[in-house]
Amino acid sequence: MQPYYLLPFKFDRIDNKEVIVNELGDYIIVQDGVVERIVNKKVSKVIDVDLYADLIANHFISELPIPPSLDIMAIRYRTKKSFLDHFTGLHIIIPTLRCNQNCHYCQVSHVAKDKTGYDINNNTIDKMLKFIFKSPNPDITLEFQGGEPLLAFDKIKYTVERANEINLSFDKKITFVICTNLILLTDDILTFCKANKILISTSLDGPEHLHNFNRYNPLVNSYKKTIENIKICREVLGNDKVSALMTTSNFSLKYPTEIIDEYILQGFNEIFLRIINPFGHALKNHASDYSVYDFFEFYKKSLNYILELNNNGVFFVESYTKLILSKMLSPFPIGFVDLQSPAGVINNVIAYNYDGNVYPSDEARMIAEMGDEYFQLGNVNHNHYYDIFYGKKAKLISENWSNECLAGCSECAFQSYCGADPIRNYSIQGDMYGFRPTSDFCRKNKLIFKHLIQLVEGDRKIEEIFNSWISQ
Repeated sequence: MQPYYLLPFKFDRIDNKEVIVNELGDYIIVQDGVVERIVNKKVSKVIDVDLYADLIANHFISELPIPPSLDIMAIRYRTKKSFLDHFTGLHIIIPTLRCNQNCHYCQVSHVAKDKTGYDINNNTIDKMLKFIFKSPNPDITLEFQGGEPLLAFDKIKYTVERANEINLSFDKKITFVICTNLILLTDDILTFCKANKILISTSLDGPEHLHNFNRYNPLVNSYKKTIENIKICREVLGNDKVSALMTTSNFSLKYPTEIIDEYILQGFNEIFLRIINPFGHALKNHASDYSVYDFFEFYKKSLNYILELNNNGVFFVESYTKLILSKMLSPFPIGFVDLQSPAGVINNVIAYNYDGNVYPSDEARMIAEMGDEYFQLGNVNHNHYYDIFYGKKAKLISENWSNECLAGCSECAFQSYCGADPIRNYSIQGDMYGFRPTSDFCRKNKLIFKHLIQLVEGDRKIEEIFNSWISQ
């Protein structure tokens, strides 16, 4: 029998078959028992002609100790990890912790809109901007979150104007984003947004009864005001300058198709089916009281409906699916921090609170708002850049942010599609390393990975639809 050499790969089972995945994310579905034959070098080049050719072509085995395609494999691997090239790009800024709504699932312990002492001051903004412009990344995003950031629009205005002024010396590409419920939108705000090319990200959870339940406002109909102001933003800023995000509360699970229909009705061509983060009011109000299996059933129903729409000529994308498929079916990296290894925290995202405290992600800030400052990296008013980004806490996080080095991840077939999440591990399981057999993050992603592979392999039309998504 012709000898061959094994290249690194991992495997798992999908129904009565086996899936093998290499370090580059290439996968092959094989019959039960084939993995054992591959490992024991019992696959014959003469007898198993097609299988042998697939294994060679997809970098699972090599006929030489050093594969002829090693340089190509190295380039592809570097490309997959190229999100690490420029360090922190997304800078989340909290101009205020005040909010004008009382959302059922709010993941931050916000305060009432008339409370004092919860807005950022200009001196802190100036110091924060010095940190931001020290990032070596040529493309930076300043994303304003809250609370409700429009309650402190004067602070947003000051930050944008100062950032543009400072950037005259740095010449970075800056993207500004305001994450807002849009209730407080005014003509002056829109004029400023248009002049400074500011993007608007809002929340839309589905039809009126669902949106208003999840995102309660005692003074106005939250749904009607949001829809009205989405239309106004599009008229002034342009359709591509306004996006929406939904969050799946326990109440949302009943309405998979209705949520999709609402997004289409409002002129959106994509949706992100986002599982709720177990922080803040989401825990107190039990909005996150559903299992990962409940979410997966909701996800499958939603995705099946979306695929049906696409099959009928309606182009509509599920964004989380698109991100995963991009890792599965393309050679390029994605900018989504939850599916990155090393993790996107610090490397790609950092969060600055209204008081100057700095956190490795917005989720870490949420934990702090619940009274646990474990992830505080420092404060822009008291610490230097290198103390925060390369200090003891950052180094401690870095010990747990690569799934290639975590037990339960390092041997997982889907490791190249997934990411490490030390912040969530700490929140749910008590330490950053985490324990995969009881991790909902792991369970959810494995269920979705396997489901998508089955869809791609089971129907050529679905594969074509998915390829149209990632080539968009």
